[in-house]
Amino acid sequence: MTISVGDSLPAATFITMGAEGPEEVKSTDMLAGKTVVLFAVPGAFTPTCTSAHMPSFIRTADKLREKGVDEIACVSVNDPFVMKAWSDATGAEGAGIKVLADPQSEFTKGIGMDFTAPPVGLIARSQRYAMVVKDGKVTALNVEESPGVCELSAGEALLDQL
Repeated sequence: MTISVGDSLPAATFITMGAEGPEEVKSTDMLAGKTVVLFAVPGAFTPTCTSAHMPSFIRTADKLREKGVDEIACVSVNDPFVMKAWSDATGAEGAGIKVLADPQSEFTKGIGMDFTAPPVGLIARSQRYAMVVKDGKVTALNVEESPGVCELSAGEALLDQL
């Protein structure tokens, strides 16, 4: 089943890098009572993710917060070490964007957003999307048809929906 507007996100455990190393982030804690922008990329350091998707949220982070967003987070089927290096390379952390690893694709598969593209080495990865989640419930969802495109899922497109 693919997640839709009006659905509640399933409980999930992500991994992020903390001061002491890898730390768990429970989705239920992150989402409870908050408005969260959650966007996903097929892979850290991949071209569109690095040159378009993450930068769109860095550009719009302050405006999203002005519209009531409490947290902005990026999910990818990568390990937390890669996600931390990508966050550093893109400036995501400086913009207050949390990067979340879904290393076994459990969350991604659980919401029906997984895909595989063997010719380019992307196995069990996430589709490119962006959503607004209020207290765990999806209120807006923009999914790209192609992993190499970042239009519907860009920060600017989501900002226009708030």
